[in-house]
Amino acid sequence: MHRLVKTAALYIIAAIVVAIGLYFLVKKETYIAFALPAVVGVLLLYVFSLDKVLLFVAFITPLSVTIERLAGGLAVSLPSEPLLAGILVLFIAKLALDRGFDRKITRYPISIVIFIMFAWMVVTTITSELPVVSIKFIMSRLWFIIPSYFLCTELFKNPRNINRFVWLYIAGLIIVVIYTIINHAMNGFDGDTAHWVMTPFYNDHTAYGAALAIYIILCAAYLFIPNMKISKRLGVILVLCLLILALILSFCRASWLSIIAALGVLTLVLLKIKFKYVAIIVVVLIGLFFTFQQQIFDSLSKNDQDASGNIVENIQSMTNISTDASNLERINRWNSAIRMFKERPLFGWGPGTYQFLYAPYQESKNKTIISTSTGDMGNAHSEYIGTLAEQGVPGSLLVVSIVVVFMYCGLTTYKRAKNKESKVLVLAATLALLGYYVHGTLNNFLDTEKLAVPVWSCMAIITAIDCFHADKENFYDTNELSERQ
Repeated sequence: MHRLVKTAALYIIAAIVVAIGLYFLVKKETYIAFALPAVVGVLLLYVFSLDKVLLFVAFITPLSVTIERLAGGLAVSLPSEPLLAGILVLFIAKLALDRGFDRKITRYPISIVIFIMFAWMVVTTITSELPVVSIKFIMSRLWFIIPSYFLCTELFKNPRNINRFVWLYIAGLIIVVIYTIINHAMNGFDGDTAHWVMTPFYNDHTAYGAALAIYIILCAAYLFIPNMKISKRLGVILVLCLLILALILSFCRASWLSIIAALGVLTLVLLKIKFKYVAIIVVVLIGLFFTFQQQIFDSLSKNDQDASGNIVENIQSMTNISTDASNLERINRWNSAIRMFKERPLFGWGPGTYQFLYAPYQESKNKTIISTSTGDMGNAHSEYIGTLAEQGVPGSLLVVSIVVVFMYCGLTTYKRAKNKESKVLVLAATLALLGYYVHGTLNNFLDTEKLAVPVWSCMAIITAIDCFHADKENFYDTNELSERQ
């Protein structure tokens, strides 16, 4: 009976669409009629098959284009952000009707940290210097995190959807990669053109490189999935080589560093060094940095190798804080953020406000050839320091907390998982996230869907595998999952 009602509703809607289309075509002589089936098709997917919309978002996110200078100074990435916002609205409606959500997911440590993060955002929005900006920031975070984390965790209860989601994003990314390499070749593979050849899909090479680094790690993981056909394994190798080539040609030094960091942690994991020892090593290294920071900066200031089209020189330029404009501008932004933090150490200036308020906090001695007096060149270039300025010490500690929590959850799940697929995928998601948050010391992109979708969906992979798949002998045994529920 339920299926009959659905079928009848589908035919009625189709008839209405055809009637409206004919009206516009015949009476109004407008070709808007041709767009109606696509629009209605997406709306029907929202109602009858939300999982297909989530999978479509994975594919379309790398291909979305940002439209700026809209009414009220807004910018929107089309079509991914409207799709994500629509999913959020439907989720809220569904939550009100069902009066609940899977408690395994809501009580998971990553979810708890996310709830606390949102609670603190609300508090700092109340105290914000620019409340309207902060409200917009919270709304965008909601339509990034709820679909990409909470609903994806539900989606990943079917383990095959993990593979579909990952490879659909890679499929979209490959289209961007091919476009970028062709564009780059037409400009002679010049190092300077590497900064913009991926536009309009990514706003610069750093965001593009961050996405490539995440999916290089996830793609490489599939080489270790058991019982894969040789043809599929060869396909994975081909895609992996293409992504690695794209990362090299991106000239994104932070992304190269993130891959090195992920490989370092992978080595520690394979050597079976316990998580607590990894954490101790990280804390010691951070402590040594702050203890000897003056000597370190004195040493780095002697490096005058600027970024260039030469890969070796580009690597050497990573530590150039004397002449490299990109590195110096980061230091300018960090210093501005720290001065802002010192004025409001507890609550900060409000979520999303840094880019509108940092200009007066620049010092002339720190400005570079790419600095602006109006301070209209973007964010703080750090997930940690930017949050420190916008949400105070608690906000920055929450960013650190989510890193510690996903590392702990990911590595402990890897250790106890009973099937090889769970081990491989949860470790890959953990290393991909680690790579991003290492990159996040030098850039911050979680205010864009280009990186928010990959990052929060990797969190969802860890949560779903830990809650629903790690204990199974067979990764693809959904019957065992339904019995437990």
